[in-house]
Amino acid sequence: MPAVVGAIKVISVSSSSIFNVGDVHTMRPESFAKTFAGGGSFNTGNGIHIDLNRSTTYVNDSDVVDQSITD
Repeated sequence: MPAVVGAIKVISVSSSSIFNVGDVHTMRPESFAKTFAGGGSFNTGNGIHIDLNRSTTYVNDSDVVDQSITD
């Protein structure tokens, strides 16, 4: 069934988003990221006390592509 679309105002479209107007069969956004963080980096909550006296994070990633995304 055809879609009837009125006025559209696009403010921003980021790299991992989809902008579609009208009918669509499949929408499949793809995004990937690699995150390196030291100890205690992703802790959340109230009143957290973290003591990482000589914490060090070493990253040695010599390959360029870890996993490619293909259709």
